[in-house]
Amino acid sequence: MKILLVAATNQEINNDLFSSKDILITGVGMMNTTLNLANKLSDTIYDLVINMGIAGSFNSEIKIGDVVEVVEDIFSEIGFEDGDIFSEFTNFEIKNTFVIEGRTNLKKVKGITVNTVHGNQNSIDEIVSRLNPDIESMEGASVFMVCNNFNVPCIQIRSISNKVEKRNTENWNLTLSIENLNSTVKQIISEL
Repeated sequence: MKILLVAATNQEINNDLFSSKDILITGVGMMNTTLNLANKLSDTIYDLVINMGIAGSFNSEIKIGDVVEVVEDIFSEIGFEDGDIFSEFTNFEIKNTFVIEGRTNLKKVKGITVNTVHGNQNSIDEIVSRLNPDIESMEGASVFMVCNNFNVPCIQIRSISNKVEKRNTENWNLTLSIENLNSTVKQIISEL
């Protein structure tokens, strides 16, 4: 099985663990991910794409260091504001929600993909009220969109590095989340 591992940054992937796999570092954010993954899939055919990375959690049941599988991801900012109300476009052919079938035994979660990570309590309350996501990342829905367009199966595995709250990096645990992420993805690959 030809697998492409996709991560936003070099820090999120342990190259020594995956030396026999193709790895794409896209850069942070949905635009970098879309462009670089589309270019890669235009050049090479893969049986599976595994998007791996860290994420923030809105869900109090998901702890820092937990590893989850995202089975629904939404571009949460595609729409318009009308005063205090946010609405999605309904009169255009815009697909901003992607749902896939889970492929692992990990906890299945709903994610949102954002340009700006949440760190303001008002915007956190608004997004939880509107979409009720479990986690947020800056790349996930982009991977789902590109893989969908290229008809390539994909999995999104995220490890929780922080709670979504007013930015407080002292509460983050990047080391734990990245270690857990890499060991879990290694295990998933060994079971394919």
